[in-house]
Amino acid sequence: QVQLVESGGGLVQAGGSLRLSCVASGSIFSINAMGWYRQAPGKQRELVAALTHGESTNYADSVKGRFTISRDRAKNTVYLQMNSLKPEDTAVYYCNAKTFRNLEIWGQGTLVTVSS
Repeated sequence: QVQLVESGGGLVQAGGSLRLSCVASGSIFSINAMGWYRQAPGKQRELVAALTHGESTNYADSVKGRFTISRDRAKNTVYLQMNSLKPEDTAVYYCNAKTFRNLEIWGQGTLVTVSS
């Protein structure tokens, strides 16, 4: 099994930056892709950024040019660097892992609040 633990959320003013971290443990060899999702109050959970096993990346249109997903394999950690934050980026951010057997694992979430 894979376990995911996120950190790095918090309160930031509009225009500021935050970096989220997601540490994977357990059967990390089974992971095919990892990503970050977010869920704002009253809205559905949406994909923010994804990183495949082959290092391809995919971003939501709303964050392109502002957010960057990256990985440190030695630390089993995936990051989400968020720059030029906007109030509409306020949400709970979840780390997600997809295994080669198409299982999905979620972290507990970390709250990001962007004040105007």
